[in-house]
Amino acid sequence: MTADRQKVVRLLRTARGQIDGILKMIDDNRYCIDISNQITACQAILSKVNKEVLNAHLANCVLHSSGNDAKEKLSEIAKILDQLL
Repeated sequence: MTADRQKVVRLLRTARGQIDGILKMIDDNRYCIDISNQITACQAILSKVNKEVLNAHLANCVLHSSGNDAKEKLSEIAKILDQLL
C-alpha cells in the first residue's frame, strides 16, 4: 500500500476506539441519538481512510498501469465509485 501508512493506521485505530465506545454505550443503554452520532463520526473516519487509500491507488497503481491492466484498474475504481455514490 502506498497511502500514508501512519495516517491510515492512526485513523483506523481511532475508528476501532470509537466502535469500542459505541459498544459500551449500547451496553450502558445510552440515548439512541448519542449512539447514532458516534456511529456517524466513525463512518466519517472510515470515509477518510477510504479516500486516502483510493487516492494512493489512483496516484500509483492506476497512474503507472498500461493497456488492459489500466482498463481493469479503472473498472475497479468505477465499481468503488458506484458503491460510494
